[in-house]
Amino acid sequence: MTASSPESGTSGTSGTPPTTASAVRIDVPGGRTVTHRDVAANGARFHVAEMGDGPLVLLLHGFPQFWWTWRHQLTALADAGYRAVAMDLRGVGGSDRTPRGYDPANLALDITGVVRSLGEPDAALVGHDLGGYLAWTAAVMRPKLVRRLVVSSMPHPRRWRSAMLSDFGQTRASSHIWGFQRPFVPERQLVADDGALVGELIRDWSGPRLPDEDDVAVYRRAMCIPSTAHCSVEPYRWMMRSMARPDGLQFNRRMKRPVRVPTLHLHGSLDPVMRTRSAAGSGQYVEAPYRWRLFDGLGHFPHEEDPLAFSTELVNWLKDPEPDR
Repeated sequence: MTASSPESGTSGTSGTPPTTASAVRIDVPGGRTVTHRDVAANGARFHVAEMGDGPLVLLLHGFPQFWWTWRHQLTALADAGYRAVAMDLRGVGGSDRTPRGYDPANLALDITGVVRSLGEPDAALVGHDLGGYLAWTAAVMRPKLVRRLVVSSMPHPRRWRSAMLSDFGQTRASSHIWGFQRPFVPERQLVADDGALVGELIRDWSGPRLPDEDDVAVYRRAMCIPSTAHCSVEPYRWMMRSMARPDGLQFNRRMKRPVRVPTLHLHGSLDPVMRTRSAAGSGQYVEAPYRWRLFDGLGHFPHEEDPLAFSTELVNWLKDPEPDR
């Protein structure tokens, strides 16, 4: 099922939208073999990219990206003895673009449904940006399916809500989310000039280690797949518009339940999108070992800006049998 949206069939100046297979089912650097397949979960079909064998580690991307953002961590985790799987969230990459279902509770059920569809009893969830928001949510909603939790560049949902409502600095840093509340305009902007805005956002949100232009081009192509831009902004529309609605208030109350699995919280010190002061303090919602790690000199994408440092921190923590606070 495909969502209908203003940007459907448009990829900017070229006028020829890329195919899902050519833009999404791609290789990782270094000539390593990655297995692409589709799995059914929560009433939709999800594309996953998989490497390695062992305990499952499920990687969740943020905006404006797709599974490929975890290309470095896939190989590092596979080499460390894990079954590393990066999924495309609903509406993005190679996954179904459904007309509804973009609230965080349903998106979290997508994630836990994929864990079950992969035939695993549980998973370590690793989420960045929106993927981190959903990883927090999944750990609260389906704790038996989450073995460990790793979140990058995103505070706990209750902390995020508080910062957006009370911290002018965070509100200003999240101006793109306010811009997403307009109808039609964000979708058209994201696909104009073959996704040029995607490249601008990634460069602006990164630290001094700017991304390679070839990597940026991959994200631009993926955003130009019809309906992707519309589906990409829908979660943010729900997050803002629901704040005063019954469904949003109910979600916020549900997130009062503490996270009861070991949690690693990673953040770039130069993140211009999610301020350090907004992310710090999320440990108050965790009743389990919680470790905060700040990467000096990195921006919003620490797993891509310094993949070696990020992967080393991730693997060492996953292998620690008794992660401390």
